[in-house]
Amino acid sequence: MPRPSPITSDLSPTGRGYPRPLLRRADDSWVSLDGTWEFALDRIGQWRHPAEVGWQGSIEVPFAPETERSGVGERGYFIACWYRRHLLLPPASPRERLFVRFGAVDYATTVWIDGAHVATHEGGYTPFSVEVTHMGGGDKPIELVVRAVDDPHDLAKPRGKQDWQEQPHSIWYHRTSGIWQSVWLERVPHVHIAHLRWTSNLHRWEIGFSSQIAGLVPATLSLRLRLFSGQRLLVEDQYQCTHSELHRRIPLSDPGIDDARNELLWCPGSPNLLDAEIELVDDHGVVVDAVRSYTALRTISVHRDQILLNGRPIRLRMVLDQGYWPETGITAPDDAALRRDVELVLAMGFNAVRKHQKIEDPRYLYWADRLGLLVWEEMPSAYRFTGRSVQALIQEWIQVLARDASHPCIAAWVPFNESWGVPNLPDNPSERHYVTALYHLTRTLDPNRPVVGNDGWESVATDIIGIHDYEVDPERMLVRYQAPNVRSNLYERERFGGRELVIGNFQTIDHPVVLSEFGGIAFSDDRRSTWGYSRSNDAAELARRLHALFAVVRAQDILAGYCYTQFADTYQEANGLLYADRTPKLPLEQIAALNGLGPPTPHDDHGQHGQEV
Repeated sequence: MPRPSPITSDLSPTGRGYPRPLLRRADDSWVSLDGTWEFALDRIGQWRHPAEVGWQGSIEVPFAPETERSGVGERGYFIACWYRRHLLLPPASPRERLFVRFGAVDYATTVWIDGAHVATHEGGYTPFSVEVTHMGGGDKPIELVVRAVDDPHDLAKPRGKQDWQEQPHSIWYHRTSGIWQSVWLERVPHVHIAHLRWTSNLHRWEIGFSSQIAGLVPATLSLRLRLFSGQRLLVEDQYQCTHSELHRRIPLSDPGIDDARNELLWCPGSPNLLDAEIELVDDHGVVVDAVRSYTALRTISVHRDQILLNGRPIRLRMVLDQGYWPETGITAPDDAALRRDVELVLAMGFNAVRKHQKIEDPRYLYWADRLGLLVWEEMPSAYRFTGRSVQALIQEWIQVLARDASHPCIAAWVPFNESWGVPNLPDNPSERHYVTALYHLTRTLDPNRPVVGNDGWESVATDIIGIHDYEVDPERMLVRYQAPNVRSNLYERERFGGRELVIGNFQTIDHPVVLSEFGGIAFSDDRRSTWGYSRSNDAAELARRLHALFAVVRAQDILAGYCYTQFADTYQEANGLLYADRTPKLPLEQIAALNGLGPPTPHDDHGQHGQEV
């Protein structure tokens, strides 16, 4: 197998990249199914089988029917929607299997092939696959039908920022139903690598590697692994596959000298990735399956009141990103748009992004990995606390962790935001046990990252205490975060959003404190239908207010990081640093200066947490 090259040319004809960048096969092994499908709205959810559907027109996949780009543009209420496409399957040898893979479909999905039910999946943000190996044949296409049920009034399912009112209100936006990430057909060997998991341990200077192998694993099968740093071969190992799972710790040669060490470490500003080639090999040396992946040598942790990246303190300079586009909703227009969003965040001087109430497309995480941007990944909330909501959220969260835990860019997991879905947290022991349990479950499934148990306020179990503070007066902000006994004052006296900051025994623990939402200053020519937490009348006023607010926030020693609200205008919310089309409201270099990059700004003091990575 030739050396892997950067994944920049793996685009489908629709401009979308290979949907699973951490488990990439040869370009001739997959075919994008994005494009035109037959479509039907089922407003009251009356149809139960493809034979009952009255097909009404077409839709452009992977854009949700609520979006303009889909060609449907239906933003009213409907319970379900249906998709149909006829596929002529490519010929497959007896040693191959064919899968139709779905990146994400919102919310409950049922799939039929030629009228026969073949699969169901629940969860609007996680992938699933349908095997079609033995279906069709010759010149006869198969009929693939997908039904997506997404009750707009159901507040017990994880829905994030999707509004339950017919028109967007306050901080909630248009709904997303049906297929909203790529669909593709993939050919794999009968025995193949189905899943990979990467970890790293800087203390031992090693990479952790796990794989799951699908199919009947012969006793003679082995796995060959190569790791490269650029063109330099770091590791070439071969392991016997005794069963379907393989777990290995791969020691690297520690160069000892800091400069040489830094060439291998991943961090913002120096996102060094280790490219990987993985092969399954039989006893004759024949390659049975081959994939490309990547990983990184980096660790992120907390120590007392600091966040550590690769063992050194880092102050997080984050911006909150809703992940919406005007014409395409939560689906990016194409792969270039995802890359451009990462580039814009970095150009504005931020080193991290808080993806808010959305599990982002893996291609965004790919570009964050490649370009060096840390990501807080946050579970979309349910809004009711019921047995069904608990089960649905936990089930989907586990799938999220499995999909994304190998991305080096992920810096923290956020299972809850502002007590959404647990509205009576201080008074309801069951809700507190739920938040605590999900914190520990997350740490169990990924012990290598911090978990923000409930971002904003009412922390019950957490590694980082997040504060949502939309104070508009910088002087009052200064007094709040420089008060005597500031930590006790924040814990015991302040009421953010009318809520206590912590619940339980956190008063005695020096957790890192991150101002994980602040700002929200709106600026828009449309003053009637837009809003923000406060408003500026012109660009000059916006610049003055931003400089004053950032100067105060950056000067506070108590803060291990901050997150400005928000990246770009989103529908009625006009508090973005960029307009919805990603045009900057101020010059990018002026925004970067707010974060201490470029020309100095007033109060340019980073404090004890101030390593600006």
